[in-house]
Amino acid sequence: HDISSTEKAESFKRMKQYDGAADNQKPLIRDASGGKTVAAPGIFRLPSLFEHPLYKTDLPTLTDDDTLFNVNTDIRLYPKAAGNQEWHNEANVEEEEYPPTGEVTAESYPNWLRFHIGINRYELYSRHNPVLDSLLKDLVTQRITSVVMKSGGTQLKLIMTFHNYGQALFKPMKQTREQETPPDFFYFSDLERHNAEIAAFHLDRILDFRRVPPVAGRLVNMTREIRDVTRDKKLWRTFFISPANNICFYGECSYYCSTEHALCGKPDQIEGSLAAFLPDLALAKRKTWRNPWRRSYHKRKKAEWEVDPDYCDEVKQTPPYDRGSRLLDIMDMTIFDFLMGNMDRHHYETFDKFGNETFIIHLDNGRGFGKHSHDELSILVPLSQCCRKSTHLRLQLLAKEEYQLSRLMEESLLRDRLHPVLIQPHLEAMDRRLRLVLQVLAVCVEKEGYSNVVEVDDHHRAREARGGRDTATHRNPGHR
Repeated sequence: HDISSTEKAESFKRMKQYDGAADNQKPLIRDASGGKTVAAPGIFRLPSLFEHPLYKTDLPTLTDDDTLFNVNTDIRLYPKAAGNQEWHNEANVEEEEYPPTGEVTAESYPNWLRFHIGINRYELYSRHNPVLDSLLKDLVTQRITSVVMKSGGTQLKLIMTFHNYGQALFKPMKQTREQETPPDFFYFSDLERHNAEIAAFHLDRILDFRRVPPVAGRLVNMTREIRDVTRDKKLWRTFFISPANNICFYGECSYYCSTEHALCGKPDQIEGSLAAFLPDLALAKRKTWRNPWRRSYHKRKKAEWEVDPDYCDEVKQTPPYDRGSRLLDIMDMTIFDFLMGNMDRHHYETFDKFGNETFIIHLDNGRGFGKHSHDELSILVPLSQCCRKSTHLRLQLLAKEEYQLSRLMEESLLRDRLHPVLIQPHLEAMDRRLRLVLQVLAVCVEKEGYSNVVEVDDHHRAREARGGRDTATHRNPGHR
């Protein structure tokens, strides 16, 4: 897929026009240190956003119980991690200078491993971790050494291994950015979108959730980087040359894997999303939870939450939603999905090590951004329960002209190799949906009272609760 230079220029033009209109009256922001008021930067607003006090809150001091791995002991379990430094410079290993003692420091680990080391009870990655940008670059530039199909699922996904032993999940492009999901399609039969996976990572980061593993877009040579390096015979056998003389393949899966749904290059280039792998399950177990507001996945039946008027109250009294921050995390995920238009959130995962007091991971976002002309309000049904105060404040910030969500997303996505990742109607739909979220919360606050809807979720308080003091948040079935 050849990205049009005209489309790219149009994005820059829109941002410059927006900036030019504000030149005479640049918005002012308060310096995070509490000092003087300074003018917001010109075109680029992301740095200002991340310097805002709402994006500067501190985590508690991390203990060994709060980090997924102990660098001194657990990392030795990683194959290739402690004893092989070949990843440093794949172009010319001989030029690499190694420590005379032969010791390997955490800073010398490959970026994928440094990402894994940084995972803790509260976040997949920290706000200003330089490893993140380095890892995103690796996803685009690292040499692919092996490709196999991922088992399970209704659609084809590939596991790609890189020269530095990192791995990523590749979702190939199945339809253009302009194609909307037909109105008669069931949510579970829609095609997954590679650009939705990319955009979801950027949206999650702008919302300051940081619960989506890093994702980058990449143009892949189907011959050299898939067919010639795969040892998966089932995948290899599905390659063919189309009547248009393009290289195609379709793989094996339970739904969309046939010659009618083949993935074809131009002639052998295909774009897709690459999502960095989380740590191996053998080293960091994860628990899969059923989303209490999952849909029925049946063409004629409704889910329990759609027919039971007391369902919300029942969830609030059921572990793990009856205390702690889990219900607030579900509300964060609800907002995240509504902004994308994603109806396909049937399960979610957490890291076993952290028990119930930890964030939920926002995996599998490929069915987002399917429709920009329709807002699926049923996604917001859970939001009548509560909302995290910090999330509510950030949503209000992103609704302001100075930090408009669509502008921030457009700016963030400029960095991706497959830019433009989203067409303009999808960007505008996010602004519209953000206003709808705030309207729903405003109605709830007016009806139930601010303190009954907007909850303070303090990490330090949660830690005290785990230490045995009775400070955990308990849920009361007082409102819907």
